[in-house]
Amino acid sequence: MAPILERDVLGLIHAPLGRDAQIAATLLKEAGLCAKVAPTLDDLVASLDDRTAFAVMTEESLRWADLRPLSSWIEAQPSWSDLPFIIMTARGGGPEHNPAAARLLEVLGNVSFIERPFHATTFISVTRSAMRARRRQYEARMRMEALDEGERRLQTALQAGRLGAWELDLATSALTTSSTCRGIFGRGPDDDLTYQDLLQSIHAEDIERMKEAVRNTIETGADYAVAYRTVWPDGSVHGAEIRAQLHRDRTGRPVKLVGVSADITERLKAEEQQRHLNEVLEERVAERTRELEEAHQLVLAEVSQRERAEEQLRQAQKMEAIGQLTGGVAHDFNNLLMAVLGNLELLRKHVAGDVKATRLIDGALQGAKRGASLTQRLLAFARRQDLQVGPVDLARLVTEMEDLLQRSVGSRIAVGVAVPERLPPVSADANQVELALLNLAVNARDAMPDGGAIRIELKEIEHTTEADGLVPGRYVVLAVIDQGQGMDAATLQKAIEPFFSTKELGKGTGLGLSMVHGLALQLNGRLKLTSAPGKGTTAELWIPVSTTDVPEQEQRTATETSAEASPKRILLVDDDVLIAMSSADMLSDLGHEVVEAHSGKEALALIDGGATFDLMITDYSMPGMTGAELAKAARDRLPRLPILLASGYADLPVGIEIDVARLAKPYTQEQLATMLGKVL
Repeated sequence: MAPILERDVLGLIHAPLGRDAQIAATLLKEAGLCAKVAPTLDDLVASLDDRTAFAVMTEESLRWADLRPLSSWIEAQPSWSDLPFIIMTARGGGPEHNPAAARLLEVLGNVSFIERPFHATTFISVTRSAMRARRRQYEARMRMEALDEGERRLQTALQAGRLGAWELDLATSALTTSSTCRGIFGRGPDDDLTYQDLLQSIHAEDIERMKEAVRNTIETGADYAVAYRTVWPDGSVHGAEIRAQLHRDRTGRPVKLVGVSADITERLKAEEQQRHLNEVLEERVAERTRELEEAHQLVLAEVSQRERAEEQLRQAQKMEAIGQLTGGVAHDFNNLLMAVLGNLELLRKHVAGDVKATRLIDGALQGAKRGASLTQRLLAFARRQDLQVGPVDLARLVTEMEDLLQRSVGSRIAVGVAVPERLPPVSADANQVELALLNLAVNARDAMPDGGAIRIELKEIEHTTEADGLVPGRYVVLAVIDQGQGMDAATLQKAIEPFFSTKELGKGTGLGLSMVHGLALQLNGRLKLTSAPGKGTTAELWIPVSTTDVPEQEQRTATETSAEASPKRILLVDDDVLIAMSSADMLSDLGHEVVEAHSGKEALALIDGGATFDLMITDYSMPGMTGAELAKAARDRLPRLPILLASGYADLPVGIEIDVARLAKPYTQEQLATMLGKVL
């Protein structure tokens, strides 16, 4: 048990006069100690237990009393216990002058005498000393119990592990063993096993190895560990594994070995059986050597093919994991940029006359737009950017971009374009393809620091196999060919990883090729890179041919469209308060009335409450209810309600089919106004 605290200490008081007992009890109470008065000696003996810290008695109460019950209790105390007794005697009644007191000292054992009359401080001091002594006894009991518990656990562990304990005195060669240990050497629980008996029981082929292990442990102090065969008295052969450590005295002299032993007979049998099986196997292998030699080349070919497949799988899994991480980070960053761009645009209108503030805000806007461009590249790599896929005249797109490409790469680079006369439209996002082509051209320029030529080619290819993850079909290949430094195989393998770049620090983000790679996969195409050191690089963007024709371009501008939109009452739903506030300010600045809701449940409550709205704008990624689920529930209630879904991701999850307008985050006020004009 834990040591008793002062409030738990119990002092037993026995005195023939109630006044003495009352005084003692009062003094103990004032000292913060518990006390119990025993009217008779029998009551005192009956009250004694392990929780009693000390007993206070007067000499008069014990002078003619029968002390045998008390003496029996004292003798029956546990080994850790020696209950303190405090005896109040008359003046001059100490044991040196009082034979009766000496008798009490002999009977009670642990006695402290206080001669009356005494000061209260003296009494409290003696009782506290007795209490401290009792606490030390409790602590000793705890240590004894811990040792006993440790010994029981050790014995349980040895029995569970079927380990025998032993100890060898190096000076006398006296061997002490447990019954389990003796059983390992073929002896019974009550049989003797001397060190000589042990040596004689060891197999003749193993005895020297065992003695050498003992000598090595004594000389170096290394742990003793050896396994050998034993011969039992009945002549049967068994196995034993012995482990021990060397113990030294205070002078460092080796005095004994203490360790454990285990029966490993079954293990030796298994090893022998395994050796036999190995021999049989070797014979069979020898017989079939010629047959295996013929199959060896086939196995090597299969292994090589499997390694290539595993490497491709690892690369695919790595890129998929990187894409998921990149897409999540970019999506969250888009939300932050949404608030930054919106607030900066509104702030710029309010400081129109302040040149310095306008310049600072323009700088912040430029940085935020660069961040938005960066997130679009990240989302492109992760295949999560918002694409407006439709039929695109790739030949016209490349031709119209020729001047832009020439200005982008500089006068030291010559740009050549080769476009066939007839080329079918492709299924793509024109803006993203333009961005991809510009990235490929800039990469080609950077690979030619001393100048050179870039050739851009378009060609139609009929793909008939499923190689490189492409489904069979017709593709238009956009190729960008440079005369630059080229890449080795290791660099080429990492070229499409995000943030990997061979350029100097600060001269590249490492996202150009990764963005093009993500766009190609999202369009169900691929990006193919071919390069060698000193021979330049060819980047091919494969895009599937569209099944529909290119529509005529809309003639109305965004400004004209947005100008037609009259003030509307708009329900804005976004769980991010910062983004909701920014979007609401942009809408209010456009002249619309905005009602905010921060969850799908809150938005539906407004609709069910009878509120009317001309348009609902909702974020897609919201806890509890997504924007798609909210749109479906709102359409069930108001089938004619226009809905605009804002998200940084391109596609809704599989299984969700809903016809709503889409707005990519982050968006500017102009983009928001344009989309409102289209929706309304």
